[in-house]
Amino acid sequence: MNETLHIPPLRERFFRRERRAVPDARRYAHETLAGWGLADTARGEDVLLCVSELVTNALLHGVPPGRLFLLFLRYDGRVLRVEVHDSGGGVPRITAGRDEGGRGLLLVAALSDAWGVREREPGKAVWCEFTLRPRVETWEPGSVVSPR
Repeated sequence: MNETLHIPPLRERFFRRERRAVPDARRYAHETLAGWGLADTARGEDVLLCVSELVTNALLHGVPPGRLFLLFLRYDGRVLRVEVHDSGGGVPRITAGRDEGGRGLLLVAALSDAWGVREREPGKAVWCEFTLRPRVETWEPGSVVSPR
């Protein structure tokens, strides 16, 4: 029996500029991935790590005090897109060398299939994409299905 919930292909939620936003956003992303049948896939943890990194970057560098940020998730059956929208200035970039900052985006670049930044008014959206397939359980004639 498939326990996947029906989740619309587009999900978005605003979060406050506070420390608990990172675990809250990660939990929200996990719920969404579970609903799409992707939470237990090989790349599900990569997606969650990238959500954590993009949200952390937004909180540290992009969300002005008193403002919210938006986590946007979209899955079309093949590509999962994660976007974090904030109203702050600046353009995130991967830094070279021994800088303490910039490592989060280095992880995002390594784990995702594509990433980038697009302008919006006000602020920007930092995004990453993953090419994914939902886990499909197959049954073959003569096989025994055991309850989980």
